[in-house]
Amino acid sequence: MGTQNYQNHRKFYPPHHFIYLPLLLVLEIFGVYKIWDDKSNQLSWILFSVVIFLLLYLAVMLRQHYALGNQNRIVRLEFKQRYFELFNKRSDEVSEKLSFSQIAALRFAYDDEFKELLYRALHENISGDELKKSIKNWRPDQHRV
Repeated sequence: MGTQNYQNHRKFYPPHHFIYLPLLLVLEIFGVYKIWDDKSNQLSWILFSVVIFLLLYLAVMLRQHYALGNQNRIVRLEFKQRYFELFNKRSDEVSEKLSFSQIAALRFAYDDEFKELLYRALHENISGDELKKSIKNWRPDQHRV
């Protein structure tokens, strides 16, 4: 696997993102089209479209909800552990001042940049996205959900 950086750090699950979701989207568009095209079966096509929409919605939300909730907890724990290893003290006071996006962004920085970026996050209140863009030496995370 290649070097990870800001441009390529997002992850896709091909069967879900490139087959299942597009197929549901095409079926939804087809169902909505048939509502207007086939007046004799309009109620059936409305029901079809509602069911496909619910499947699409559930597919997106359920997959994300559990995996991301668990991943967010792990990211917070990683931050606390790393902070303790670097500063030899608890991170409770510091982590309360940071948004989750800032905490998540800091994990992509190696220790030397971590300290500098943490200071900037606390004192300049820069966003997680800006923190990611500020990283010079990207620390990859190849195990994301």
